[in-house]
Amino acid sequence: DIITDVRKRGDAALLDYTRRFDRLEAESVETLRVTEKEFEEAFASVQDEDIAALKLAVERVTRFHEKQKQETWLSTDEEDILLGQMITPLEKVGIYVPGGKASYPSSVIMNAVPAKVAGVRELVMVAPTPGGEINPHVLVAARLSGVDKIFRIGGAQAVAALAYGTATIPRVDKITGPGNIYVATAKKLVFGRVGIDMIAGPSEILIVNDGSGNPAHLAADLLSQAEHDELASSILITTDRAFGERVAAEVERQLAELSRETIARASWDNYGAVIVAANLDEAVSFSNRIAPEHMELAVANPFAILPRIRNAGAIFLGHSTPEAAGDYLAGPNHTLPTGGTARFFSPLSVDDFVKKSSLVYFAEAGLRRLGKDIIRIAGLEGLEAHARSV
Repeated sequence: DIITDVRKRGDAALLDYTRRFDRLEAESVETLRVTEKEFEEAFASVQDEDIAALKLAVERVTRFHEKQKQETWLSTDEEDILLGQMITPLEKVGIYVPGGKASYPSSVIMNAVPAKVAGVRELVMVAPTPGGEINPHVLVAARLSGVDKIFRIGGAQAVAALAYGTATIPRVDKITGPGNIYVATAKKLVFGRVGIDMIAGPSEILIVNDGSGNPAHLAADLLSQAEHDELASSILITTDRAFGERVAAEVERQLAELSRETIARASWDNYGAVIVAANLDEAVSFSNRIAPEHMELAVANPFAILPRIRNAGAIFLGHSTPEAAGDYLAGPNHTLPTGGTARFFSPLSVDDFVKKSSLVYFAEAGLRRLGKDIIRIAGLEGLEAHARSV
């Protein structure tokens, strides 16, 4: 209903829903756009150390994604035929970032940087701001990452505005970024009108372990996902039962120290598990069935096992590689497939912000050389006009 309303009434619907859901009054959608003065105030209010850390994250994520870039190519294998593929960046992309008092500058960086590396011309960010409040760290990350415009709108109404356009919000070619179940559902409903990155569910981590390492470290990594959401899933599968018991005890100890204990405990109690496997082969087989978003190889020799991993969004190797490194500034993207979709989906990348066009050129000699076979295949399909065109 919200999507339909925004399609019909445009900016007026956006203002109504922003007033209703975000308690934010505005005369026009343009007044919901973040101003240059607000960017300046954000930089002034954020500590220099925080800005430096965010700059480092942008630099590292940029370097990683630059290695993903593909170039247009042409094949000259035949003298009379030229074939190839042309890479073209998307014109406009919309980024959804959770808002309010929550601070998710990493989400801004992970969605904006690959788009800019790909060559996207215009990057429009939307974020709900209950009561008008917007986190300054999010604004700093947006400016450092090259976001062009930010609007204080969120929810299904923001997704609809990006998908169909309004008098103020430009229609984009693709929408990326995380959100709650309303945002995820709206993205699913507008898919086809625009591209989307994926339908993301609650966060997941699965750790494969051989009894080596520090139980406190593994417990901390499990809880790093549990604190995200009551529906998040944290699983340890180990070949050493005694070690697994120590990790479970450590989880209980650390839970009591967390500021988000209520959320993390609900996640751990309902969707957490410590599983004992007969051997590493069984552990790896189980992990491949789960196809986790985050997968840790907390074993003595992770590179020996790596070739057997078939399904995982991101793989963290060894005892000194916490999942949080990937969340923030290791370099790879933290927008990852969830809910078992790592069987067929990949992390967000530069590829998500370009499109590929096939190039075909026949000299007359090439058409004469292959024309009879083209005509024959067209005849097999009963498509006379195809044959006649040749």
